[in-house]
Formats: sequence, C-alpha cells, structure tokens
Amino acid sequence: MRGPDQGHTPVKARSLGHGLTVSAEGLGCMGMSNAYGVADPDEAIATINRALDLGINFLDTADVYGPWTNERLVGKAIAHRRGEVVIATKFGNVRERDGQLVGIRGDAAYVHESCEASLQRLGIDVIDLYYQHRVDPQVPIEETVGAMGELVTAGKVRHLGLSEASPRTLRRAHATHPISALQTEYSLWTRDPEPAILPTCRELGIGFVAYSPLGRGFLTGRFRSAEFADDDGRGDFPRMQRENFDHNLRLVDPIEAIADRLGVTAAQVALAWVLHQGEDIVPIPGTKRIAYLEENIAALEVSLSNADVAELNAAIPIGAARGDRSKRMTSIDT
Repeated sequence: MRGPDQGHTPVKARSLGHGLTVSAEGLGCMGMSNAYGVADPDEAIATINRALDLGINFLDTADVYGPWTNERLVGKAIAHRRGEVVIATKFGNVRERDGQLVGIRGDAAYVHESCEASLQRLGIDVIDLYYQHRVDPQVPIEETVGAMGELVTAGKVRHLGLSEASPRTLRRAHATHPISALQTEYSLWTRDPEPAILPTCRELGIGFVAYSPLGRGFLTGRFRSAEFADDDGRGDFPRMQRENFDHNLRLVDPIEAIADRLGVTAAQVALAWVLHQGEDIVPIPGTKRIAYLEENIAALEVSLSNADVAELNAAIPIGAARGDRSKRMTSIDT
C-alpha cells in the first residue's frame, strides 16, 4: 500500500468555483458519528487533526449527522486550528432525535434557523461552504437560495452549495445566487452525474464534490459477503444486500487488477479514477481511522494512465452496479 510519510508531496489545491479553493481531496466526517458502526470520538478527532497535518483542509459535515453531534465533534477538533480549515456543512434534512428522517425543509425561515444552530454547534463565526442537503420539492429553489444568499450578505456564510440537485434546479439556483459547489454521489459504480450534471456544472463554473467516492467502502474490496454488523448501516443499502452483492463484487475485480499492477490498493485506484475525471472534482472519502485516512490521501500520488482509465471505464460502465445506490433518497431532484 502506498502511504504518506514525512516526505510526502504537499497536497495540491483545486478550485470549486467562484473563489472557493480547497485541498484536492477532502475528508467526509459523517461516519465519525453515525451510519457505519461505533466510532471513538478521540480517534475521530485525532483523524481530523492528522488530515490537517497532511494538508487536507476540506472537512465535510452536516447538521443531521449524529444527529446534531458531528458538527460538535468537528468543531472541537478544529477549535485551535480554525484558520487552516475549510468547513462545509449542510441543512435541509429533518430528523427526529432517534435519527429517523422525517422530511425536507427549504423554506427561508428554516434556512436561517439552521445556519444559526450549525454555527453554534461548530463554534465558529462563519461557514465556508453551506449546502442545501436535499432539494425541498415544496419550496421554490429561488426562495431557498435567496435565503442562503442573505446569509452570505450577513457574513455568516462564504460560499453556497447544493447536494443532489438536478441540472434544471442548479441553473435556477445559480441564477439566484452564485453556487460554488454541487455535492453528489460519484464513483466507479455511481457514474450517473456524467451525462448531464457534470457538463452543467462546468458550463456554469460550479465545482463538483464527490461523496461516497469509494462506494461506502465497497470498492476497496474489504467486504466479501453481505453480512454486516447490526450497527453498520451499509447492510441497508440495496447494492450491498444479498440479491445484488455477488454481482456487484465482480465490479471490484478490475479495480484490484490495476491496483496489483501498480502496487497500490483498490481504494487508491478508485479514488485516483475520480480525481482523474477533472481538476474541478474534489472527492471527500469518509473515514474515522487514521490508517484509512493516510491510505486515501496517498491516492493523490497515484497516476493512472489513459489506458488504465479506459480499462476501468469499459469494465464498469454507467449502470453496471445492480440495485439502487441509496436506501432512502427521499428527494431525488429531477
């Protein structure tokens, strides 16, 4: 496995559009508080600080992760290093205290209310990148983004983003206030953004943040059966359930073949593929462990040839994975 050491190459920066510059890879913090089994807060904080030490400055969280605990954890981790960090957080998914997702809100009052709460939990004065987590089909995007723009004017937010928004919504939002980033799932087994979403982002000068670039860990090859611990939410995802698992596991074979050829890991090849798709794309692999963090960062130094990329594209085309990509995409914007 290729990993960073004391002489590692400094992490390059990438532009997400409209003046927002971040490290070429970010760190998804969700799993430090929920979804993928029990996490150790001390180890999570150490992982965040190790990321900053290695040059990863782009941290991704949301109000509902935990719920409401992940922002506090991130805030605690960066309290003494605020100037080194670009913090992205989100609003819009509404959860009960038991974590149950109960709806989506994008009304102006909720935008302002959510921002104030996130600022308090994070312990910061301004959010660097504020996303609408999911588009509210009951509220015009102009109202939502208009309220988000008011937060920029008030100095509480620097840049705006959307998550899982369609090209049509993205255009309407961008006409209301400049959008710096669109965050959507993107990986070798989720190539849905390629036909229309990525071209729209590029036309409008909007950066693209790829979440779950490792297919929730599936593309690393670590999972060989559809047996997951009770507290590991991966078992609820259709692509990881028994009826789809074996088919999808075969998609990992070409990734591992190239990894073996290059002397790196499957995770590093999968991340390198995402990074290869354009300088305006920033993947945010999530982890709560330093070892996996270092493995992921080292993917920045993995060079895939055009032949390698073509081989992967042919072996894992759009639509190759079997099963829905998410268990509850309650607001797939169209």
